[in-house]
Amino acid sequence: MSGHSKWATIKHAKGAADAKRGQLFTKFIKEISIAARMGGGDPNSNPRLRTAILKARASNMPKDNIERAIKKGTGELGGSTYEEKLYEGYGPGGVAVLVEVLTDNNNRAAANVRNIFGKSGGNLGATGSVAYMFNRKGVIEYDAEKVSEDEIMDAALEAGADDIVTEDGVVTVTTDPSAFEEVLEALNQKGYESVSAEVSMVPDTYSAIDKDTAAKVQKLIDRLEEDDDVQNVYTNADFPEDFEG
Repeated sequence: MSGHSKWATIKHAKGAADAKRGQLFTKFIKEISIAARMGGGDPNSNPRLRTAILKARASNMPKDNIERAIKKGTGELGGSTYEEKLYEGYGPGGVAVLVEVLTDNNNRAAANVRNIFGKSGGNLGATGSVAYMFNRKGVIEYDAEKVSEDEIMDAALEAGADDIVTEDGVVTVTTDPSAFEEVLEALNQKGYESVSAEVSMVPDTYSAIDKDTAAKVQKLIDRLEEDDDVQNVYTNADFPEDFEG
């Protein structure tokens, strides 16, 4: 969810996701619906829909829910129409924060996001203020205790991965968004089980923060992710190694 590859934060995000599975499913339904609306309901010819379904299945979302979300997007079922918005801002310590929103009410979403930034020691920025610091990439992460960089290097590069890096107990494979699914599928077939896998906004450089600031940034991320309109939150914060979240 948050765009940084630190093991403690991954565990934190996974724990939060498990505790709020219903909320997570709501976000998947919105993502699947808008993908189907924009590119049609056939995942074979709609890469964005394929990726959204992949993420939903990885979190054990029932097949019926996925099919309903597709039909909602293609108009076969009635319901809300969602719009995509990207909000940019600064968190505690001046770290860059990107917030992806899928909403059926732009005014509500904007007011809520602005309010959360304000209450969490950050501030919403103008369009273009921080987005230039991030690039959209496929990010697949593995527990370095279970799989080594050397083990997956050949398979990942052969499937089209751009880079493989090991840091803080996490092996991170990055791909072009168009190659994400192919690389993930190739590594899955070889029996490598990922900790997380998604097309994400990855910062060009990270901003180191201390423990106190890290706690404030994590609180901002948590509050944003708890908002029903917020789909994803990314930051260039480099959390301290011993930060538990």
